Amino acid sequence: MPQADRQGAPAGVPEGDAVRSVQAAGGAPLSGAGWARPGNRARRIALLVVVATVIYALDQVSKFLVVKFLEHEEPLTVVPGALVLTVIRNAGAAFSIGTGMTIVFTVIALTVVVAIVRTARQLRSLPWAITLGLLLGGAVGNLTDRIFRSPAPFQGHVVDFIQAFPVTRFPVFNVADSAIVCGGVLAVFLAWRGYQIDGTRQTEEETSGSGAEQAAEPAGNESRAETRGEVPEQTREQTREQAGDRSRERADG
Repeated sequence: MPQADRQGAPAGVPEGDAVRSVQAAGGAPLSGAGWARPGNRARRIALLVVVATVIYALDQVSKFLVVKFLEHEEPLTVVPGALVLTVIRNAGAAFSIGTGMTIVFTVIALTVVVAIVRTARQLRSLPWAITLGLLLGGAVGNLTDRIFRSPAPFQGHVVDFIQAFPVTRFPVFNVADSAIVCGGVLAVFLAWRGYQIDGTRQTEEETSGSGAEQAAEPAGNESRAETRGEVPEQTREQTREQAGDRSRERADG
């Protein structure tokens, strides 16, 4: 009987293997970088809520201030040639895309918020908590404008006021738009790197390893069959035909 050492690992088992065995037995994932390591779901959800709340507060406070002090005024140059504050009312999506489809974008925003809330039930990843927080805060920020601002409920125009590099004619946007774009970029990056919502990570090595194991399985089955003395049906038929040919040769002889 193997004796357990002070750490609980069986004698003769390398410490690293013992740790991986304990992780696997406890259901802990065996892959993932330290910064994306799975954690307590409640803490990750709390982080998502904090990020979303901060983004929402920044968005609504900034909109309140620019509407109060800058609307119907001349654009305010903050950084010459780089940053100008000018208030516009946007009936479309982010960056003034799709004007005239306000109600459609309101429904889309509601759907996004519901999807993020449902996805949060599986959340155990730190970077995904930040990503979903950015998306949720931005979506709720613009959704608030669409529900409560003029000209009508659920058809309100979003307040945009940030104009970057005016010479490029880049569309005017707001804090919520910036959060949505940053969250989208992070989501694409995390998906590309294989980071999952639950904190695990699917690596290329794991994917290629699974394919190699599946390819090697038929060959392994054939080897085991030969070791057990099992002969494929086609081989047995060929053996019987050869035996019949030898019998006829003897009879002719």
